[in-house]
Amino acid sequence: MKTTIIDGKKVSQEIREELKPRIQSLTQQGLKPGLAVILVGDDPASQVYVRNKEKACEKLGIYSLKHQLPSTTGQTELLHLIDELNSNPAIHGILVQLPLPKHLDEKRILYHINPLKDVDGFHPYNLGRLMIGDPIFLPCTPWGVQELLSRYQIDISRKHVVIVGRSNIVGKPLAMMLVQKAKAANATVTICHTGTENLAQHTRMADILIAAAGSPKMITGELIREGAVVIDVGINKVESQLVGDVDFESVTDRASFVTPVPGGVGPMTIAMLMANTVKSAERTLQR
Repeated sequence: MKTTIIDGKKVSQEIREELKPRIQSLTQQGLKPGLAVILVGDDPASQVYVRNKEKACEKLGIYSLKHQLPSTTGQTELLHLIDELNSNPAIHGILVQLPLPKHLDEKRILYHINPLKDVDGFHPYNLGRLMIGDPIFLPCTPWGVQELLSRYQIDISRKHVVIVGRSNIVGKPLAMMLVQKAKAANATVTICHTGTENLAQHTRMADILIAAAGSPKMITGELIREGAVVIDVGINKVESQLVGDVDFESVTDRASFVTPVPGGVGPMTIAMLMANTVKSAERTLQR
């Protein structure tokens, strides 16, 4: 079987081009979308992610504000900074780069962000609205996965989607998105995880298999049925190389579609973050 490689870079660029006239319209009305990123510590991967977000903002004409704090930053200091950003009218989106140092309460910090500026889509308010099918901001990586499927005209409705991974960042919200009675959704969804017995029994039943477990190359060709769509959300560093949760070589020629790592889901996450920031700015004109 000839496998189609899903080009996340190309699709993300399409989305960015679609955002440009919306940003121009906001600018003409005297409103420049603004995104604030908080980075605590010096984790190398986090620094790369933040730089990529800054570059995306610059290219699109979005105001970007970075707060880089030492790893010793206390909880009270960080919450105070979020309060300042919550009340800053020039900031429409607030993103706290994860992971945080272990002495900080991640949940308390994320919950402190104004839900109307929660462009990551992690606040319980936004996740609750997602659950009932009335979202404001969709979590960026799950939304990126959904957009890739939609823009490659991969039918989701009535298909069996198996997600390997149950994180609050990807697995759970993506399941909620794809099960909705809505466009680019309406699927039957199975979530697998470290407690799932006989994983292969589930993955081989998938029309669409989404790997988001954070385990390098765990999904091999023998774990998928021929013709399945395979989306690799994982990004792992192995011997100085970036690899996904999918063993790309063994899946190619067995899957109908597959995303590469890098160049698949990764660029989409940043594109959807930009989209949420623009949406947040547009909402301020409606209030």
